[in-house]
Amino acid sequence: MKLQKLILSAALTITFLSTTTQSVRFEIESGRTKCISEDIKTNSMTVGHYSVVNPNEGQALPESHKLTLRVTSVYGNSHHYADLVQSGQFSFQAVEGGDYLACFFAVDHHPTIKFSVEFDWRSGVAAKDWSTLAKKGSIDAMELELKKLEDTITFIHEEMFYLREREQEMQQLNGKTNSRMALLSFLSLFVCLSVAGLQVWHLKSFFEKKKLI
Repeated sequence: MKLQKLILSAALTITFLSTTTQSVRFEIESGRTKCISEDIKTNSMTVGHYSVVNPNEGQALPESHKLTLRVTSVYGNSHHYADLVQSGQFSFQAVEGGDYLACFFAVDHHPTIKFSVEFDWRSGVAAKDWSTLAKKGSIDAMELELKKLEDTITFIHEEMFYLREREQEMQQLNGKTNSRMALLSFLSLFVCLSVAGLQVWHLKSFFEKKKLI
């Protein structure tokens, strides 16, 4: 009974983590670009599959239904590039943590057309192909679920450290921002007092010249 509860907890946890993956279908217009971002932490594995949806099943895709895809890191480094394709996939290990961009560019066409694209982007535990692992290792369902649980716990542990690092970065950024705002406030107050003092001095000089005081 305890083991069954453990397996159930693992399945629920993995289901929760799978909601962080991106599996979307979107429309793109010829000559236009659409970008999708994914927050990936350092040393995480990421896998993506994309394909143009065939509007006429059973027939070949039109030549106009092609796209170009480039996947870049937060610092602009390119990790995948495919030109004039109708489907493809990519996989790499992130060496830089942050928001990665997958930008789709539809081939220019006249008259303008729209077509749909399916895009599945997974990272971390969700990027692993568990079915292949089970076939290679010849392990049963229970051992596979325990392996998923182990990797999920490791992923959550690493994610907690990653979030702590991001929190520290945000706190440092907030501290610098507050310091700069305080300095700007003092400078603004100094300028206002200086202008007020100059105005008083000017008025006093004016009235003295006019012998009004």
